[in-house]
Amino acid sequence: MDTRLSFPRYPLLVLLCAVAALSGTRSPVAAAGRSCSDTRQVYSEKGYSTGTAPLTQISGEHLRLCPQDYTCCSSQMEETLALQSERDFLKAVEDNSQFLLTTFTQRHRRFDEFFRELIDLSEKSMNQMFTKTYGRLFTQNAHVFQELFVELRRYYSGGSVSLTEVFSDFWSRLVERVFSLVNPQYQFSEDYLECVSKHAEQLQPFGDVPRKLRVQVSRAFIAARALSQGLATGRDIVNKATKLTADSECVRGLMRQWYCPLCRGMPSLRPCHSLCLNVMKGCLANQADLDTEWNNFIDVLYQVSEKLEGPFNMELAADSISVKVSEAIMHMQENSVSISTKVFQGCGNPRPAPGRSKRSPKESGGNRRPFRTYSPEEKPTTAAGTNLDRLVTELKERLRPMRSFWVSLPHTICNDEKVAADVTNEDRCWNGQTRGRYLPDVTGDGLVSQINNPEVEVDIARPDVRTRQLIMELRVVTNKLRHAQSGQDMDFMDSEEGSGSGGVDNGERYNDDWPGYGPYSPPYNKPPRNPASNPAKPPRVRERNGSKWNRNNSHGRIKSAASCLTFSLVPLLSLPLVVTVAPMWR
Repeated sequence: MDTRLSFPRYPLLVLLCAVAALSGTRSPVAAAGRSCSDTRQVYSEKGYSTGTAPLTQISGEHLRLCPQDYTCCSSQMEETLALQSERDFLKAVEDNSQFLLTTFTQRHRRFDEFFRELIDLSEKSMNQMFTKTYGRLFTQNAHVFQELFVELRRYYSGGSVSLTEVFSDFWSRLVERVFSLVNPQYQFSEDYLECVSKHAEQLQPFGDVPRKLRVQVSRAFIAARALSQGLATGRDIVNKATKLTADSECVRGLMRQWYCPLCRGMPSLRPCHSLCLNVMKGCLANQADLDTEWNNFIDVLYQVSEKLEGPFNMELAADSISVKVSEAIMHMQENSVSISTKVFQGCGNPRPAPGRSKRSPKESGGNRRPFRTYSPEEKPTTAAGTNLDRLVTELKERLRPMRSFWVSLPHTICNDEKVAADVTNEDRCWNGQTRGRYLPDVTGDGLVSQINNPEVEVDIARPDVRTRQLIMELRVVTNKLRHAQSGQDMDFMDSEEGSGSGGVDNGERYNDDWPGYGPYSPPYNKPPRNPASNPAKPPRVRERNGSKWNRNNSHGRIKSAASCLTFSLVPLLSLPLVVTVAPMWR
C-alpha cells in the first residue's frame, strides 16, 4: 500500500525537475553550485589571472553593470571586463575604418608623387627641347622659365600663389627677352623693355597662346592641388573621428552585451543583433552626425577626380607647357615686324646697338635660328602612358563604398559574427538579461535619435565639440573642391568678377582646352591683377610708374606733339585701325 501511494508522486517529481531544467531560472541551490570552469577558461585566455574568479557561481549582489543574478564574476572581474569591452569597441571601430585610412593615405601619397613628377618632367622636357632648338638663346634666359616652374611647384605645395599672377609675370618677362632677340640691331634700356611688357596685353605679341595656356594649366593645377589636399584632409578626418573615447554609459552598454553572458556562465552566447545595434548607435551617435557632410565630401572628391580624366587633365596640361610656349615665341617672331612697329610708335624709337647699322626687324630676323613648334611624335613623354587614368580609376573604385560610412558603422560592426548573433538567430541570443528574443526597437541614427535608446543613455543636449569641428572641416574642404571642379581657386576669388583670380575667366567653357574639344574660342578677357591679394609673392624689381607710351624714351628722343596727342587720345587697341600709322595685325 505504501508503494502504491508513493508511486504516483514519482512522475510528478520528474516532471517538475524537467520544467526547472528547461526554464531560464534555476533554483538558488542549483545556481550556486554550477561550475564556472568555462568562464574561468575564457577569462584566462584573455590574459587575466583567475585568482579572483569563483570556482562556482556566487550571488551577484556585488555586480554594478551586469544583472545581479548568480554569477561567475567577482567585482574585480567585472571591472576588468568592462575595460576590455571598451578596448574591443575601439579596436572594432579602428579595424572597420582601416579601409578609409589606408585609401586616403595611400592615394594621397601616390597622387602627390605623380603630380610632382609631372611638374619635374615638364620642366625637364622644356629644358631639353629648348636647349636643342634655341641653344644659347635659351640657356642665357633659362632663369625666366625656371622661375615659372618654381612658382608652379609653390602653388601645388599649398603656397599663397595666384596662377594668373604667375603667368602674367612669366609672359611679361618673356616678351622683353624675345623682343630684344627679334630686334638685335637695337639697344633697349630697362625702362624701354618695361614699356614693352606693360602693354603686352594690348599688343598680344604671343597671340592667344597665353590665355589658352593659363586656362589649361590653371584648371589642371587647381584640380590637382584640391584633390591632393582633399585626400590629405580625408585622412586627417578619419584619424580624428576614430580616435574616440567611450563614456561610462557607452561602457555600461558594451559590457552588458559582450561580457555579462560570460559572467552568467554562458561565454559562447552572442548578443542579439538588435541589442548590438542599439549599443553601437548610442556609442557612435556623434560620428553618425558626420554623415551628410561626409557624403558631400566624397561626392565632390569623386567629381574632381573625374575632371582630372577629362578637361582638367594634369598630364596633358604639364605636357603642353613647353609646346605652347614654343608656339607663342614662334607667333611673336612671325609677327615681329608689325609688333615692333607698334612698339616703336608707342614707346619711341630705340637707340641702335653699337657697331650695328639700323636694320628693319624683318631684315634682322634672317640670320637667327627660327623658332618652331613640335609635332606629337617629337614631344617627349612625361609620366608613363595612362598612369593618371589608372590612378583616377582606382581612386573612384575606392570612393564609392565610402558613402554613408559613419551611419553604416554600427551595422558593419554588428554584422561580424564574432561581435553579435546573426539577425536570423533572434531566439537564441543574449538579450541583455538572459537567453531569448530582444524586444525593444532599434533606434535611429545620429545624436538626436538617441533620446529613446534603451541601452545607452545619451545626453542629446551636449553635442561633441570635436565632431562639430570635423563637420566644419568637411564643409571647408568640400567648398574648396566644388570651386576646383569649376576651375576656380577659392583662395584667389575676385569678388567683382565672380571668378577665381587663380583660376579661369568667368564664363569660359571647357571644350577649347585640348585638341578635339571643339572650335569654341572665347575672347580674351583677362581679370584685373590684384597684387594685394598675394602678399607672399615678392614684387618685380622694376618699378612701374606710369605709361611709357606718353613719355619720352630713355634715350631722350622727343616725340612730336602730334604723336603725343595721338597716343594720349587713341587707345592702343585702336591702333590697327590707323592704317597710315601701323599695319594691321596678322
